Amino acid sequence: QVQLVESGGALVQPGGSLRLSCAASGSIFRIYNMGWYRQAPGKQRELVATVTWSGTTNYADFVKGRFTISRDNAKNTVYLQMNSLKPEDTAVYYCNLNIQQTSGRTSDFWGQGTQVTVSS
Repeated sequence: QVQLVESGGALVQPGGSLRLSCAASGSIFRIYNMGWYRQAPGKQRELVATVTWSGTTNYADFVKGRFTISRDNAKNTVYLQMNSLKPEDTAVYYCNLNIQQTSGRTSDFWGQGTQVTVSS
């Protein structure tokens, strides 16, 4: 089995910063793509950023220049550094990891979500 644990969500003022973490554990052989998504109330879940095994990153236009995704393969962890936060960044943030398990099976796994609220 595979478990994902997210952390780092909080209430922050506009212009502030947060760092989200998502750590995977269990029967992991390799983690391919890692990504962050978010879902605001009444809206669909949307892609925020992704990072490949080799470190290639991709960002949604609305976070370019403000957010940075990174990964630590030794720790099976993906991070999202969020700077210059805006009220419209308020959402539940989810990590998504494409994991090949020791059984050989490859599947997508989701974190439990962490709330980010940007408000004065």
